[in-house]
Amino acid sequence: MDIADPLQSLLADLQGLHFSDYESRAYLALLKIQPATAYEVAKEAGLPKANAYSVLESLGRKEAVQPVSESPVRYTATPPEVLLAAIVETTERRAARIKEGIGKLGTVPQHEYVWSMTGEHAINSRISQMIDASVTHLWIKGSEDHLERHLDRLEAAARRGVDVLIVLFGTKVEQFSCGGRITVMLHEGNGIPVAMARWLVSLTRDFEEALVAEFGSQPHGSYTRNRPLVNIFDSLIRHEIYFCEIFAIFGDEIQERFGPALFELRQKYLPQPQVETLRDLIAATDKL
Repeated sequence: MDIADPLQSLLADLQGLHFSDYESRAYLALLKIQPATAYEVAKEAGLPKANAYSVLESLGRKEAVQPVSESPVRYTATPPEVLLAAIVETTERRAARIKEGIGKLGTVPQHEYVWSMTGEHAINSRISQMIDASVTHLWIKGSEDHLERHLDRLEAAARRGVDVLIVLFGTKVEQFSCGGRITVMLHEGNGIPVAMARWLVSLTRDFEEALVAEFGSQPHGSYTRNRPLVNIFDSLIRHEIYFCEIFAIFGDEIQERFGPALFELRQKYLPQPQVETLRDLIAATDKL
């Protein structure tokens, strides 16, 4: 990896906190060489010397730097942990005021759209928000590879009384079964990832929200509070739960009739490439 990448990432994150490019560069430079004059900061950060004083004054208004001497004036940078804690506190207060202010506007129309998400970060962020907001139950169907990162949040939800039910593609039942209110069922009794299942996650919360996402080469997904659509997703996962219960009792008979992973049935309705993928997967797991 290019050694410049971490710096570019830091600069981008600082700019996301409303620091300009020059301000971001000056702050990071000052952390390295403080205390320093405006000339020294400009040289270290690669800034035009004519801009150095105005950039440092702007950072001073943001309480990110402060002068510590005169003749010449030297500056020090506010420690990152102090600066970031102040930004978090200010942002939380502002968000609380906005929330309170919107509440005073009266009833705001809620258009129940379907929102698109692109990229793993956006998808996982929304999944985390749904888990944290859960009150009564979470129903989840997904691959263990994409649910493991949310395990701590799922455990926290269970501890506060949320009933968590996971229909799992995979084998790590014990890992996901931690906590008395987390129930894990292997999909169709075996957890074999059918078709695109190894990349999919579906989640519904409290009959209020639903999400479906695909973690493939170009991760994308959809999220909605639209009641009819949430009902559809709830129904789909509920029927998966029914299948798990049925397989727990009649699994041997069902597989004898339709083959492992219901192959004899699925090959009638899946696209041919997915049929071949499933055939290879079953063979590889010695279940054919």
